[in-house]
Amino acid sequence: MSVETEADDHTDPTASPLLHFGAEVRLERERLGISRQELAKRATCSYSLVAKVEAGDRVPPREFAEACDELFPHAGGRFVRLWPLALRYAYPPWFRRYVELEAKATAVRMFHPLLLPGLVQTPEYARAVLRTTRPANLDDLVTARIERQRILARDRPARLWVVLNEGALRNAVADADVMRDQLAHLRRLADTPIHRVQIIEDRSRHHGVASPYGILSFSEGADVLHVDGFPRGYILAEQDDVDAGRDAYDLLCAMAKSPDESAELIDSISKDCYS
Repeated sequence: MSVETEADDHTDPTASPLLHFGAEVRLERERLGISRQELAKRATCSYSLVAKVEAGDRVPPREFAEACDELFPHAGGRFVRLWPLALRYAYPPWFRRYVELEAKATAVRMFHPLLLPGLVQTPEYARAVLRTTRPANLDDLVTARIERQRILARDRPARLWVVLNEGALRNAVADADVMRDQLAHLRRLADTPIHRVQIIEDRSRHHGVASPYGILSFSEGADVLHVDGFPRGYILAEQDDVDAGRDAYDLLCAMAKSPDESAELIDSISKDCYS
């Protein structure tokens, strides 16, 4: 948990966007005489989630904000407008700029040697990956990671191109059910015409790229490069760095199986390892 989060005064609704969102929900709900149970039913969530959101202890999913705007007659879309500020609070400060850029991207190219990247993770897989560091705000981290995937479902979705080492599919971060569902989700993305999924087959040869990284492209403006790392990732915008990232990505694509062959390999690994 960040120092920023630890310093919040939960009695002060102005201390953070998350606390402000929760206070606004509680004030509007109580003003209208609506119970938490009623709001939970409309938002298709649990009573405890409503209580935690109102206390500023949980980041709400977008559907929660939409339900508030529908249930509270004079909201006027206020909660959906506040929601991005509350969601932003779930990301580490160093990662927020990347999320803002990713949300504007028209194309995303990603490589990961060991794991499936966040944009293609199922909630259960994401939870298993994020749990390994024992964070105090695990639920918020999962919500925030899955919310990023909205760029793939908007009216004009971002085009996604993912290159993975075969080992990333065989690296069982959770039980067989979770891994089987995760590979099925990856397979569906591979079958989506605007997206590309390629797998680099394990032939006991190192291809020279050890760090997970991605390239964001936009309708206007230059590409940017994001390198994942520990304890934090970083964004590179210098032309030489971006060119080097693109060149390395082209080589990774050339070494990988074709999209059709990769889809078959996903099926084979799912059957062999997780059936």
